[in-house]
Amino acid sequence: MDYELTINGVRHRVDEAPGTPVLWVLRDTLGLTGTKFGCGIGTCGACTVLVDGQAMRSCSWLIEDADSKALTTIEGLSDDVSHPLQMAWLQAQVPQCGYCQGGQILAAAALLAETPRPIDQDIDMAMTNICRCGTYPRIRHAIKLASGQAG
Repeated sequence: MDYELTINGVRHRVDEAPGTPVLWVLRDTLGLTGTKFGCGIGTCGACTVLVDGQAMRSCSWLIEDADSKALTTIEGLSDDVSHPLQMAWLQAQVPQCGYCQGGQILAAAALLAETPRPIDQDIDMAMTNICRCGTYPRIRHAIKLASGQAG
């Protein structure tokens, strides 16, 4: 079936079988490999994308539900790593292995869109993505940097 998606501001028409997870459309059909496969059941958050500004786990979200939606992947946040969250991530030295970081950053973007100056409790509630390297204190610091609350 044909589906139409707007991804990172660009309209795409894709021919996919109903029931195909959006993750595989992004990675395999469109070549947007910044969105990672982690658990496949929507738990870890490595596959997080923004859908109309809300964080969504793309591994468990089906193409038929994404039709006519606006998605942002990590590639669409900025094309030169100039987004405040990306810059804060680097400044706070968040990534270790880096695998989960695209999903982490997009989850943080959704948080800051809703809560521009989050406190620790807001961050802890919103950031449900798993980081196997355990960089949670750095993630919290980077979110505060991006929100202008830390130096």
